[in-house]
Amino acid sequence: MTARTSDIEKAAGVLRAGGLVALPTETVYGLGANAEDPAAVSRIFQVKGRPPSHPLIVHIGGAEQLDDWVQEVPATARLLAERFWPGPLTLVLRRGRRVPLEATGGLETVAVRVPGHPVALALLSAFGGGVTAPSANHFGSVSPTTAADVRAELGDAVDFVLDGGPCEVGVESTIVDATGEIPSILRPGAVTREDLEAVLGCPPAVPSTSRIRVPGQHPSHYAPRARVVLVEPEKVVAEAELAQELGHRVGVFLPAAFADAEVKAHAVVQVPGSMAAYARRLYGFLRELDQRGCDLIVASLPAEEGLGLAIANRLRRAAGPRTTV
Repeated sequence: MTARTSDIEKAAGVLRAGGLVALPTETVYGLGANAEDPAAVSRIFQVKGRPPSHPLIVHIGGAEQLDDWVQEVPATARLLAERFWPGPLTLVLRRGRRVPLEATGGLETVAVRVPGHPVALALLSAFGGGVTAPSANHFGSVSPTTAADVRAELGDAVDFVLDGGPCEVGVESTIVDATGEIPSILRPGAVTREDLEAVLGCPPAVPSTSRIRVPGQHPSHYAPRARVVLVEPEKVVAEAELAQELGHRVGVFLPAAFADAEVKAHAVVQVPGSMAAYARRLYGFLRELDQRGCDLIVASLPAEEGLGLAIANRLRRAAGPRTTV
């Protein structure tokens, strides 16, 4: 879907006036504000209920603009930008003077990316600046992948919703710390570990913890209203049926390998065999089971390779610290 030029111009005007615009990206819908306007950036935190210490991603219109927003661009960062932008890769670099501390959670680093969605790029071009844009939802809840999701969750708190159709990727960007000698993955996403290794010529680090705070790493994140529990794939059916017998309204993520299984549960969604299709529909599945009145969702983790790593990361965050029935 391509947004009308008049809508893009209206959205750019809202940004210039210090307002908030929900905009489509290839990953999820973002809640955008003028990246150089501290008051507008602060309003993002208020609308989302997001702690001000959690940094935001600055979206820019092209890799050639990177030097305008950061202090220095190491050769590895330049290489990754040239290969993956526009696209679902976010680079963490040292903050330039154009970026207010409100956008970085008080850090001297800033997360930057060029979105790979034609409507987002058209808006950035029309606006002529950078746009801070975390996911357009309440803090910790399921990220939106359609304009309808944004309207249902945030309503009139957003000044304008720019509809660009459903998001093609469906999970957030990969965040890579490019400030050190060896790039490290701070949040798995649509650009996979294998993709990065192919470009870098060596595997990126994947630290269990990081000195740099980044979006999406709260212990409970991407979470539906229903409680999510994770079990081994071969135990999904049995655990779901047991929970249903105990009085829960159970939603099931049925693994592709068990597609023919009959499950006694309140609602069942069939997990696609393709990881790309699974990632695209993951948040939609979580929202669907909420809408169908489930209070418990039973799921399993995919193999943690390729896009499976990002999906597993999102499911773990959705489950939070408590992951068993």
